[in-house]
Amino acid sequence: MKQIKEIREQFSQAGEAELLQLFKEYENDSRSGVRGLIVQYQKKLDRLTVERKRLEQMRIYEHKYEKLGLVCGIDEAGRGPLAGPVVAGAVILPADCEILYLNDSKKLTPARREELFAEIEEKAVAYGIGMASPARIDEINILQATYEAMREAISMLRPQPQVLLNDAVTIPEITFRQVPIIGGDGKSLSIAAASVLAKVTRDRLMLEYDKIMPEYGFAAHKGYGTAAHIEALKKYGPSPIHRKTFIGHFVGECE
Repeated sequence: MKQIKEIREQFSQAGEAELLQLFKEYENDSRSGVRGLIVQYQKKLDRLTVERKRLEQMRIYEHKYEKLGLVCGIDEAGRGPLAGPVVAGAVILPADCEILYLNDSKKLTPARREELFAEIEEKAVAYGIGMASPARIDEINILQATYEAMREAISMLRPQPQVLLNDAVTIPEITFRQVPIIGGDGKSLSIAAASVLAKVTRDRLMLEYDKIMPEYGFAAHKGYGTAAHIEALKKYGPSPIHRKTFIGHFVGECE
């Protein structure tokens, strides 16, 4: 008879199909340690079943429009901050692509976003990332700069999609079909994937800016208008990556 330690190792290394075999193999083992392992890993499989149902619910729009051709999700990160670029992600996922725990990037931890970023890169049919600089935001306003970043992200896709699923917006100068979805990053798997690419890319940039200008604390707040950021802005004045059209009120208080 195997020791509990050996059985625990078997369970820890087993995939889903192997777990089902282990459940059958040890179903008559009355030792409490073995019974506990079966309960523990059955709960794991139950959570995976729930997660897969959630993911299938997030494929509703993809399934609805896939008959028209390739479906792309698009989303942005960074419309609201006082500093840094606005970044857009565009993603075409394979039909029935499984990326467990993919969701609106705002609902994920930084570590989970990084993991998903790599998996999206690996599994996507195509993806693109576009951005507009703080200077460009000041020049044409944040909404137009967001559209510009989105168009850049779409232009990088090879192949090009036939349908675009957007998080709420309709992008000017796009010739193929667009489907605006309110709260789309929580309703569409493709938009959620795009939100992760945009968020991770922007956060990585802000971490690099923090190394160059640590006095502003970009690593902590990513350019958003936190109390600490506003205090630093008042103390040090605007940096080269601050959006002048966003910070007039705070800079005025410094003068």
